[in-house]
Amino acid sequence: MKVRALEDILGSSREVKGENWTSRRLIVAEDHMGCSVHDTLIQGGTETKIWYKHHLESVYCIEGEGEVITLSDQSVWPIRENTLYALDQHDEHVLRAFTDMRMICVFNPPLHGDEKHDADGTYPMRP
Repeated sequence: MKVRALEDILGSSREVKGENWTSRRLIVAEDHMGCSVHDTLIQGGTETKIWYKHHLESVYCIEGEGEVITLSDQSVWPIRENTLYALDQHDEHVLRAFTDMRMICVFNPPLHGDEKHDADGTYPMRP
């Protein structure tokens, strides 16, 4: 059994910050759950190019409003509270946050916990 409170993550190595996001990594690879689970904050008024070449991601928006643009076909997907999007094709995309957003993100394979996006917007694949 694993029980983890968000307050235990804050200020630890499992709270990772990027230019316009903060990812609080509740479950990571060392937890041996087959996925990682993140509580992620996105700063409003920003956009982030992301391309998970090595991971699949499901994202459930619990606060805020924005949109996802899939770059392969320029489709625009509105995202708001109580909306889930799943990047099931390693979709290269842009996340545009109109307001501050709070997302619950699940990655497969799991992240180790300290990753940040590289120049392509990708997390590296690690054993």
